[in-house]
Amino acid sequence: MKVPLTLAVPKGRVTRALAPLFRRAGIDPTPLEADDRRLIRESDDKSLRFLLLKPDDVPTYVEYGTADLGVSGRDVLRERAYDLYQPLDLNVGRCRLVVAGPRQAPPVPSVPRIATKYPRIAAEHFASKGIQAEIIYVQGSVELAPLVGLSDLIVDLVESGATLKDNDLVELETIAPVSSVLVANRSLYKLRHAEIQPLVDRLRAALASE
Repeated sequence: MKVPLTLAVPKGRVTRALAPLFRRAGIDPTPLEADDRRLIRESDDKSLRFLLLKPDDVPTYVEYGTADLGVSGRDVLRERAYDLYQPLDLNVGRCRLVVAGPRQAPPVPSVPRIATKYPRIAAEHFASKGIQAEIIYVQGSVELAPLVGLSDLIVDLVESGATLKDNDLVELETIAPVSSVLVANRSLYKLRHAEIQPLVDRLRAALASE
């Protein structure tokens, strides 16, 4: 019996953005569009199995071989330093990782406190500028930190910039552009190359047709 390819996808906004891309590539996205709580879903022809995960968990499932392929943001891959093959940028979930701070603020101290959910990226960024920052890990509502004195600056993802503006924060510099990419377990990519490569080629062709 043929074993389906397993694709780990992040639940939420990115999954919804993937559906039209998959459709153009001849991949039936109906299982992803179903309005239910199933975390494992299969295509009608049983050739694909989808795992719906929290975005931060997708690369872990791929790295450990539970999924052959996955869709992950470059921010997560860079923060966790995963060793995954990245054959294709899917051109969805585009945003940027930035340093931001209060619009009206005193000069940043020589050892600034940085609130972020990306401690590795933040530390490396400021170290590259010769700044030894104090990194404060927070999981949500990062924009609040400089407003109440927890930090001087933040490192966070920004799409439109509306949340920063609403909280009287401004972008100070861009660390890196971010998008969602297709990732693959290196061993499984070689082992199942005959099955995986055609899917990658179809996605690449669908992206080129946009």
